[in-house]
Amino acid sequence: MRHHPPQDALPDRRPSRRRVAGALLAAAATALGAAPAPGASVAATGPGAATAAHHRPAPYLDARLPVERRVADLLGRMTLQEKVGQMTQTERGSVDADRSRITDLAFGSLLSGGGSAPTPNTPEAWADMVDAYQERALATRLHIPLLYGIDSVHGDGNLVGATVFPHDIALGATRDPALVREVEHVTAAETRATGPQWVFAPCLCVVRDDRWGRTYESFGEDPALVERMETAIDGFQGTRPGDLARPDRVLATAKHFAGDGDTAYGTSTTGTYTLDQGVTVTDHAHFAKVDLAPYVPAVRRHRVGSIMPSYSSVRWTDVPGSTPVKMSADRELLTGFLKERNGFDGFLISDWEAVHQLPGDFPAQVRTAVDAGMDMFMEPYSAPQFEQTLTAEVEAGRVPVSRIDDAVRRILRAKFRLGLFEHPYTDRTGIPAIGSPAHRAVARRAVAASQVLLRNRQRTLPLSPSARIYVAGADADDLGNQSGGWTVTWQGRSGDTIPGTTILEGIRQDAAHVTYSADASAPTAGHDVGIVVVGETPYAEGVGDVGNGHTLELSAADRANVDRVCAAIRTCVVLDVAGRPQIVTDRLPRTDAFVMSWLPGSEGGGVADVLFGKRPFTGRLPVSWPRSEAQEPVNAGDPRHDPLFPYGYGLTTHRRHR
Repeated sequence: MRHHPPQDALPDRRPSRRRVAGALLAAAATALGAAPAPGASVAATGPGAATAAHHRPAPYLDARLPVERRVADLLGRMTLQEKVGQMTQTERGSVDADRSRITDLAFGSLLSGGGSAPTPNTPEAWADMVDAYQERALATRLHIPLLYGIDSVHGDGNLVGATVFPHDIALGATRDPALVREVEHVTAAETRATGPQWVFAPCLCVVRDDRWGRTYESFGEDPALVERMETAIDGFQGTRPGDLARPDRVLATAKHFAGDGDTAYGTSTTGTYTLDQGVTVTDHAHFAKVDLAPYVPAVRRHRVGSIMPSYSSVRWTDVPGSTPVKMSADRELLTGFLKERNGFDGFLISDWEAVHQLPGDFPAQVRTAVDAGMDMFMEPYSAPQFEQTLTAEVEAGRVPVSRIDDAVRRILRAKFRLGLFEHPYTDRTGIPAIGSPAHRAVARRAVAASQVLLRNRQRTLPLSPSARIYVAGADADDLGNQSGGWTVTWQGRSGDTIPGTTILEGIRQDAAHVTYSADASAPTAGHDVGIVVVGETPYAEGVGDVGNGHTLELSAADRANVDRVCAAIRTCVVLDVAGRPQIVTDRLPRTDAFVMSWLPGSEGGGVADVLFGKRPFTGRLPVSWPRSEAQEPVNAGDPRHDPLFPYGYGLTTHRRHR
């Protein structure tokens, strides 16, 4: 195991924070001619508290009342400026130097983008940071708490020391909805214990072209598989009334609505991207069957709390003269499909500066997105401009107040359901469990269940622990590579970036005789089995699109390692550590066993568990495996469907008896 030095626990500041929260809420009650909220510290309010106690609580401060009653009461007390503030989300980096801006501009939400973390990057520092922001939010006139969002897409990836799980593509390979629910429950618990109450996950994208740089964020190419894995939402949010207010649950975000993963190659207009943020060129029947389908159960069955519209556009092939329409501007889909037809009562959050991609000047962009149904705007570094613009649009009569009220009602509903008015500050009782052996055991099971055995000539696997093993490939001993993007930083990076167990370390825990050579230059004589670990280096979003400096082909170094080891050692096993299928058509015949290991995250021991038979191989491909890069897109059901390995393929083994 590779661990960073333990951090000394900081003093638990919850009692003082709670007194401050009680004082602020009680002050609000006094100002409104009401008693303090339940649980507020009356003693901390000073003079006037006794007088306020003789009045009935303001409804929005009364936790005994139904959420909708509380929302209506609070909404009725708000000014236009306060409402617009609730619709605004800014990046922590824009307020950290002057946190009074949170109060002055009445921000409703903050986020940490990929890699945006406190120093030091510890659970306690995260909780202190979020609580400090929350203190400024509670200093506003109505003391509306802040909602803090973060990209916990495979564990709390921004936090060094968190349990880093396999990415969604690997979870799709497990075909185990219960395991996915458990994974995201751990993620929720580790995230909320450090302050954030909201995650931008899961991705319900249906990946139809594996050249996409976000392939690993999808559960697979089949919308039915994506729907099965929506237990992820339950893991984040819980399933019973009141679960969201628990300290081990977070608000989930279904993303990216809708069509990302199904865009046409070469249609992106964002920089040098080729697929990401591109155009889905489709007819209504295909779009409903493939791209919209996962969102129906997400809303109706799993009651997801927020949805993030995609950067991508749709151009209808069955509508004459159709031109691409950005999802942030598509009222038919955002309001018509989600809110009216399917009864979505959560809120829509824009992606990072997404509305800036709409036609027209900034007022036109804001007006269009609000009219389409966008409720909260992720404006990381232009939040003041956004607030001024939207306020002016409302005052000029170009945006109706009713649309503003609908947006704010949805945002407040989430905050009440999360219990933030009663418990605005971080409950830190879960911090000791972050990265704990119990949580890492869940991740290790997920890794083992996600391994897909694609070739196993003469029952090469499982291996004997007594075999003399030669391991080659840089990816065998690189925690950064095996975790991929969205790990500590947005793009992720190679190297010893997080605590965890590499695949090599996992192998060494099971086998007594192991030689490692990253470039296969060490002598191979005397070894029974060669294990070559190939794969990708980290990337995220369109940066990883094929054609944008990336390819599905194996690197020259990986090809050379396979050739050298498989020619020299009688039994040769190849592991592919990547976020999407790679082209191995010409190298496959040289192998005795070939395993798709996806991006396992921090627990490389799970790979060794199936190699040595501690657990059986049970994983199945969540995507079709192409013969060549040019064959993409290739999906089950396509005409002339002829992949190297079909969707759903995966060999099984039995556990080794000892």
